[in-house]
Amino acid sequence: MGAQRTTFDKLQRDRAKKAKQAAKRERRQSGGSRVEDETPTPAPLPSEGGELSAAELLEQIELIHRQLEDKTIDFDEFEERKADLMARLPID
Repeated sequence: MGAQRTTFDKLQRDRAKKAKQAAKRERRQSGGSRVEDETPTPAPLPSEGGELSAAELLEQIELIHRQLEDKTIDFDEFEERKADLMARLPID
């Protein structure tokens, strides 16, 4: 009996890992020296019970979009923050 082949999911994970490594290597080689401490952070949000106005929520969403474009946060962190902010939108 032959050896078991790798699954499609494993192949996808390996490809994604290699792509991430290549992007990181390219970013390092391009001389992109950025300082993490100087990145703007969103204003602290009130606890889950607190409410923000629509203008404040839009401002926060705009800020995380800028951070993603500037590559100060990764896509996963962007998605987490966006989901949190979208959950706070008042629905009438």
